[in-house]
Amino acid sequence: MRVLAAGDHFVSPDLLVAALEEEVRADRLPPPEAVRLRLPWPVEPFGPVGGVEEASGTEKEVIEQLRGAEICMTQMAPVTAAVLDACPDLRLVSVCRGGPVNVDLEAATRAGVAVTYAPGRNATAAAEYAIAMILAALRQVPAADSELREGRWRGDYYAYDQAGIELRGTVVGLVGYGAIGRMVARILRAFEAEVLVSDPYADPRAIAEDGARLVGLEELLSASTVVSLHARLTPETRNLIDADRLALLPHGAVLVNTARGGLLDHAPLPEALRSGRLGALALDVYDVEPPPADWPLRGLPNVVTTPHLAGATRQTAERAARIVAGEVGRYLRGEEPRHLANPEVREVRS
Repeated sequence: MRVLAAGDHFVSPDLLVAALEEEVRADRLPPPEAVRLRLPWPVEPFGPVGGVEEASGTEKEVIEQLRGAEICMTQMAPVTAAVLDACPDLRLVSVCRGGPVNVDLEAATRAGVAVTYAPGRNATAAAEYAIAMILAALRQVPAADSELREGRWRGDYYAYDQAGIELRGTVVGLVGYGAIGRMVARILRAFEAEVLVSDPYADPRAIAEDGARLVGLEELLSASTVVSLHARLTPETRNLIDADRLALLPHGAVLVNTARGGLLDHAPLPEALRSGRLGALALDVYDVEPPPADWPLRGLPNVVTTPHLAGATRQTAERAARIVAGEVGRYLRGEEPRHLANPEVREVRS
């Protein structure tokens, strides 16, 4: 059996193959023939390819390496309708991401190809990073660091009207309560923050168990000193936080987005910062990645920016490789996938 390990510079082909070898060794299964392909992400940003989103590499190179393979293990390879048409032997695509946005699910289902994904593989990394961004924005860490590096000792940051805010006792609103949002809530509770949650799909009992309170989005925005976004990007949530909803925030609120850039309408952000509606803005994700040279937020004060790093830990890469290898192991043993993105494929195969 032939397997394509289409890795990149984060979840490398070698990491994928090593996880697969460990999986089959534990079951004493014959090792599949593994073909390695390294895609350019994150050295080169991901983007749309052939009708799928957030992909890396080209359809041509994936087709060349995937022909004759029954299984594809990947994070970013564009598995498009064209790729699926050119690779009729393919039966499983195991994607080590929280959502297989780089796979054309409808085309995969028509072709009888099961697609699995890896929910929660970066939950710890992303949750810890969101907390770091909240603290950095609340306490003006990047600005103070930059000033000191440029030779300016800003003692006035200690002035009452310039001083930061503690998390303890502060109302923090979380928009979205999946694996990452829930972990953020638990960390915030350890800081003794008051946590509000807005998520129409979350389990109210789980929210209550975590010491948080479920409210509507408008109430959350109106009551929260800090708002952190953790929702998935869907047609329903695109531009979820727009100018009207930004206007609901208390004056001087802090807004953090480490989820997806499309959740936030970026157009009203500069004015919200200039007017003081936003006291600080912390972004790890953007509507256009990387932001262009004339990006309106560049150079504005009270903006914390990082280049889409929330999930960037070695443990995330290792965990992702183990999750996809586990799905391949289940396939080889004839078991049902644990995280199947296109359950309709069962009917096609039958």
